[in-house]
Amino acid sequence: MARIRVLVVDDHRIFAESLAAALAAEQDVDVAAAGSGPAALRALERSAGEGRRFDVLLVDADLGTGLTDPGPAPLRPPVHDTGPPGEGGVVDGLSLVTAVRTAQPAVRTVVLAERDDPRRAAAALQAGAGGWVAKDCSLSRLLAVIRGVLRDETHLPPALLTGVLRELTAARKHRTESERLVESLTPREREVLRCMVAGLGRKAVAERLYLSPHTVRTHMQNVLGKLGVHSTLAAVALARRAGVGPVEDLPAVGSTG
Repeated sequence: MARIRVLVVDDHRIFAESLAAALAAEQDVDVAAAGSGPAALRALERSAGEGRRFDVLLVDADLGTGLTDPGPAPLRPPVHDTGPPGEGGVVDGLSLVTAVRTAQPAVRTVVLAERDDPRRAAAALQAGAGGWVAKDCSLSRLLAVIRGVLRDETHLPPALLTGVLRELTAARKHRTESERLVESLTPREREVLRCMVAGLGRKAVAERLYLSPHTVRTHMQNVLGKLGVHSTLAAVALARRAGVGPVEDLPAVGSTG
């Protein structure tokens, strides 16, 4: 029998341990628990290095937003703690979903939520989650979702479906409009925009693109005008919606290589 390796990620230790213990009672499920996003990422990296990758992550939608237990608590076998909560900084639930999709795309993620929220559920799907499940659902329902996402199914509560579709449609509309605006930029203006996405200031952009600060200032003003925004922050947000990434590393002025 092929076993399913599940990692529960929740900074409420009682919930995480209880859920992990319940899942561990299933004959075809191996389960571990992590009390924070950084602990989950370490567990994923360690398991991959050992050739025993996790199949599914169950991630708390509110991970990193509340108080956490300051110390580790051992779990009974076959459940194992992956590290003390809060260690290594805060990683929220959706950021963890995105990180996992990037680092280990074969791992499926399911977001566990205290309440139904179409906007957050849509964001979770966009981040790469395969499902959104209420924490008060039955264990049999959760197991069905776990097995479903392994078949590349997407699982949402029926009551959320309409709202999530509306949110995804609106997001797509905004993304399409953002893409159209970015396409109106000249190649040089797009380079400047990518530098802005990377967080570079005017002087750094000038050095990187071998331009004068005055020329960079003009390009930045043109970018803001064409995108219809009034600040660098707004321009960066629009650029990200359009899929514009940061400028790639380039050699500094005067460097050799």
